[in-house]
Amino acid sequence: PLLTEKDDKEVQWHAKHGIVLMIAEIVFWIAVTIVQMALGTILGCVVGLMSFVVWIGIVILHILAIVKGVNGGRLVVPGVSQDARKLEQFAKAKVAQKKSG
Repeated sequence: PLLTEKDDKEVQWHAKHGIVLMIAEIVFWIAVTIVQMALGTILGCVVGLMSFVVWIGIVILHILAIVKGVNGGRLVVPGVSQDARKLEQFAKAKVAQKKSG
């Protein structure tokens, strides 16, 4: 949707927020993996169980975002929305740079 629906602001908004949320999840997953390896077997398992609870929360967040989006709304997630705005500004700067140079 991000590339095919360039004129639809609503699609662009949801796609950019989805990308930022995905990047945050990947960073979280990498961090949890590193912490688990560093802590060893017992404490690593505890961290793994705690991260499982976080992943359930992320799945619920995705479901809420999908339901809200299908109904024409927007789910604003603190932190994600600010980063999505930065992503949009970065993309606009790159497009302007290509046009001028």
